[in-house]
Amino acid sequence: MTKLSVNVNKIATLRNARGGNVPDLLKVSKDLEAFGAQGITIHPRPDERHIRYQDARDLKNTVTTEFNIEGNPVPKFIELVLEVKPEQVTLVPDSVDAITSNAGWDTITNKDFLTDVIKTFKAAGIRTSIFVDPDPKMIDGAKAIGTDRIELYTESYATDYEKNKEEAIKPFIETAKRANELGIGINAGHDLSLDNIEYFAKNIPNLLEVSIGHALISEALYLGFDNVVNMYLHRLK
Repeated sequence: MTKLSVNVNKIATLRNARGGNVPDLLKVSKDLEAFGAQGITIHPRPDERHIRYQDARDLKNTVTTEFNIEGNPVPKFIELVLEVKPEQVTLVPDSVDAITSNAGWDTITNKDFLTDVIKTFKAAGIRTSIFVDPDPKMIDGAKAIGTDRIELYTESYATDYEKNKEEAIKPFIETAKRANELGIGINAGHDLSLDNIEYFAKNIPNLLEVSIGHALISEALYLGFDNVVNMYLHRLK
């Protein structure tokens, strides 16, 4: 079964909007795990506009499932991850002013840089994953840099799902097959939702984990966290 990791960035966004501690990020994370989430994901950015660096430190002592920290491996981020030592770090090439992640790594152009960063994290015992577009060539590059996993950037699938889901998922299937051939683990995330997750999970071979935040938090406004988490788990079986 594919594991569900919940990205709690949006909880931090709500909290920061009022300057207090409502909603309580740590309590929400604990509750999500109690409802069945198999991991907690955060994506701190340099301006700390949602997740703060201190949140990463606090969550390390709270999360009892898998803790996954995403982000662009700038020096400050690398220092944080090495301090906190989550189970997984996911490297994302987002710019400082990005509203949300909008592209995967070019694993060929960035080979030397990514190889060095991945060696640093793996030496500390942290599993590494890199954000990639659905392109088998990028998987060949991922193998060369030594990453443990890739995270498929699924925005194009989510955008095109209603138009033609068979065509939308084709490049992801091809990319996943190449990852399987090379022995690289597969994660996925970005704009996956209750509407499109089941078809994706059923068609991607050996999908290990999905990271879902914006859609899950939005759906929970209507349905509640307990219901939504279990609806995702049912679709991922």
